[in-house]
Amino acid sequence: MKVLLVNGSPNKEGCTYVALKQIQKTLNEENINSEIYRMGHKDIRGCIDCRKCSELRKCVFNDEVNAFVEKAEEFDGFIFGGPVYYGTVNPTLTNFMTRVFFSSFFGGKRIFRLKPAAAVASARRAGTMTAIDTINRFFTWAEMPIISSTYWNVIYGTKAEEALEDLEGLRTMTTLARNMAWFLKIKELSLKEGIPLPQQSK
Repeated sequence: MKVLLVNGSPNKEGCTYVALKQIQKTLNEENINSEIYRMGHKDIRGCIDCRKCSELRKCVFNDEVNAFVEKAEEFDGFIFGGPVYYGTVNPTLTNFMTRVFFSSFFGGKRIFRLKPAAAVASARRAGTMTAIDTINRFFTWAEMPIISSTYWNVIYGTKAEEALEDLEGLRTMTTLARNMAWFLKIKELSLKEGIPLPQQSK
């Protein structure tokens, strides 16, 4: 079982990274493999609703998005994390997720269906709830179970050093990782016991 942790921050090892590393550490303790995928520093253009993905089975703009969709097929769970800009999640991450989810769905690849997912947001102060809500909308649209924690999946700080001092935020990430691991193990066990995934609606 593998979880892909997507870092949507342009800062390589900033506050979002601190949160994802805490999750990765706990997943490792739970014997769940994981990988941090950094894309926040890339120039990701937005979706133009051309619907070419339904013909090409991939996004018409052949960039990081198409590479990610191919990679994502190998993973069993996902966590998307990003920083707050002007009260919501940064636009690079929303551009990326819009094209990833849109092109994979309309390209005939239901690669996210029934795979657990979680949203993580980092901020100096405000906007985390809007960011979490924005990211979660992609999951519900893609039929992904959302994994929660004992609090909203947020961490606070302007710099990584400050995020490392947010003990409640770190604890929240630890619980989130444990809940993700538990869900993945239950899902695997249910399939072994012959309980099929829900029938897909057309």
